[in-house]
Amino acid sequence: MDLRDRDLISVQQARDLVARAASAQREFAAFSQDQVDAVVEACASAAADAAEDLARRAVEETGFGNVADKTTKNRLASVQVARAIRGLRTVGILREDREKAILEVASPVGVVAAVIPSTNPTSTAIYKTLISLKAQNAIVLSPHPSASRSICETASVLARAAVSAGAPEGLIGCMQQTTVAGTRELMSHRQTGVILATGGTGLVRAAYGSGKPAYGVGPGNVPAYIEHSADVRKAVADIFAGKTFDYGTICSSEQAMVVEDSLRDAALEECRRQDAYFLSEPEAEKIGALVFLPGTHAPNTSIVGRPATVIAERAGISVPPNTRVLMARLQPQQVGREFPLSAEKLSPILAFYSVAGLDAGIELCRRLLEFGGMGHTCAIHSRDDAAIRRFGQAVPAFRVCVNTSAVHGSIGYSTNLFPAMTLGCGAPGGNITSDNIGPQHLMNVKRIAWESRPVEHRTVPAEQRLAGLAQSQAAESSASAAATELAPVSRPVATHPSCTGDPAAAGTSAGPAKLPPVSEIAAEIAGRVFAAAAGAQAGPPACSSVSAARDSASPVSWAPPPASPDKPALAVSPFVSESDVRLAMARREKILIGPRTIVTPSARDLGRDHEIFVETEGS
Repeated sequence: MDLRDRDLISVQQARDLVARAASAQREFAAFSQDQVDAVVEACASAAADAAEDLARRAVEETGFGNVADKTTKNRLASVQVARAIRGLRTVGILREDREKAILEVASPVGVVAAVIPSTNPTSTAIYKTLISLKAQNAIVLSPHPSASRSICETASVLARAAVSAGAPEGLIGCMQQTTVAGTRELMSHRQTGVILATGGTGLVRAAYGSGKPAYGVGPGNVPAYIEHSADVRKAVADIFAGKTFDYGTICSSEQAMVVEDSLRDAALEECRRQDAYFLSEPEAEKIGALVFLPGTHAPNTSIVGRPATVIAERAGISVPPNTRVLMARLQPQQVGREFPLSAEKLSPILAFYSVAGLDAGIELCRRLLEFGGMGHTCAIHSRDDAAIRRFGQAVPAFRVCVNTSAVHGSIGYSTNLFPAMTLGCGAPGGNITSDNIGPQHLMNVKRIAWESRPVEHRTVPAEQRLAGLAQSQAAESSASAAATELAPVSRPVATHPSCTGDPAAAGTSAGPAKLPPVSEIAAEIAGRVFAAAAGAQAGPPACSSVSAARDSASPVSWAPPPASPDKPALAVSPFVSESDVRLAMARREKILIGPRTIVTPSARDLGRDHEIFVETEGS
C-alpha cells in the first residue's frame, strides 16, 4: 500500500472514531454515578480475566519484556486501578460548601485521545481506558504501529465489556491503521477534549503542539542511592527487582546505582551474589555502542526490553547463563552524552557509581536526572530518616521512592501512590503536572457560586448620561457624589431568607421602597466589611433598612442555610479543591485525606506547602 494511502486511511479512521466517540460520550454523560461505576467495573474485570492472554500477545508482537511481568502490569492496570478509583465521586455534584455558598460539579472533558507506547502496550491501554471512563469520558486509542494488534485486541476486550454493562457503542475506539498523520489528526480533532500522550519526547512535543490540552510524560533516567545506613542486601534486591521487571521497559526503572564509599565493596559483592555481571572497560564500550542507534540519541529497539544474556550475545560478550543485570562501573564525572551508559537504557543494563557521602550522592543524582530524567523518579535506600528527608527535598524528581524498587514504588504497586502508567514530570520535565495521572485530571470542576457580599450600585441621572457627563460626574466633589441617589436594580439578588420578613411575599411590593440617607448606607456597608474581615459575623447578616429596601424591589434567590454552630468532627474528605485549602488556612485547620480522596493539583501543591493535609491509611 502506498504511504499516502495509509495516511489517508489513518486520518479518516481518526475522524470517524472521534465522531463516533463524541456521540457516545454525549449519551454516557447522562449516566448516573452508579451506571458509570458499573461500566468501569465491567471493563476492569474483563481486563483482569484477559491479563495473561493480552500479555502474551504483546510479547509475541513486540519482542519486548516477558509474559509474567506484563501479566502483572495488566493486573495492576485493571485490578489495582479499579480498586483505587472505586468510590471516587466523578459525576454530578462533587461537594457543597454551604458556608461559602459554592457548589462544585464534575464536568467531563469529552473525548480522550490516548497515544499508547510499544513498551507497555496492553497495560497502558487498560489503565487509560479505566480512568477515562471513570471521569465520564469516551476514549480513542492510537497504538504504536509495532504493537497495534495487541492494543486493538485490548480495546476490543474493554469495549465488549463496556457495552455489556450498558455503555453506548463507540465509547471505546482504537485506530487499526496508525500513521503519524492519523495520530496528529486524532490529537488535533475539534471534538478531542484532551490528550494522554505516552511515548518518546517527539510524540509528547507533538501532543503539546496540537492546540489541545495534553498530559505528557518525560523520559526517566532514574538513580537509586544507597546511603551508608541502608540494608545493602535488600537495597540491591529492590534495585535489581526494578531493573529486571519486564526487562526494564518501564520508564521509572533504575538506570544507575549510586553507593556511598563505605558500602562500595559490600554492594559490589552483593550485586555479584544476586547474578550481576560486571563489564570490563572494553565490554562496556561494546554495550554502550548498542544502547543508542548510531549517530543518534534514539534507543536501539533491538536491545530494549531484552534479557541481559541476549544483549550480551548481541554485543559479542560471553556471560554466565544466569546473568540478570549487566553492570558498568563509571566515575562520578562520567555523566552525559559521551557516556551512553549514564543515560536511560530501557533494558537490564545498570551503571554503578560510588561517592564520598550524602552531599556527593545528592549532587550526582541531580546531574543524572538533569541529563535525562528531570522531574521523573529516583530512589533512596536508607535507615536514616533525616538523610531520607534531606535527599528527597534536594533531588529534582517528583517521585522519591524510599526503601523500595523505583519501578514498583513509582507506579503505586509497592507504595500508596496512585497506580498509574502515566507519570507526570512537572515543569522541569516539560509536563503540565507532576502527578500520577488519574480520573481527576480528566474532568473539569464547575463552580456555582452565590453572592455572599452585596455589591453597591450607583446610577447617573439620565440627563447627565445623555450629555456624556457620567465620567466627570464620578470625579466631582464628595458633596456632589453624596447627592447622587441610589436606585434599586431589577436583577435578582441572593439574600439569606432570614433577611425578609415574609419569604413568600418577597419581591411583591407594588413599588420601590424609599431608601435611607447615603450616610446610613455607607455606615452599614462599612460595618459589614469590617465585621467580615474580623471574622465576627457568625451567622446571616441582620436585616437593615437598606436590606429591606433592596429586598422589597428584588425577588429572593436561593441561598444556602447558615452553617451549623457546632464544629463537625474531623472526617476524611472525598474531594479537596484549592478553595478548601485556602479556607482551612484561614481557619488554621487541617484537612484529613485518605487514599481515595481526589485532590486537585493546585490544592495538593498549596496544601503541602502550608502543611494543611493529614493523611490516613483508611478509606
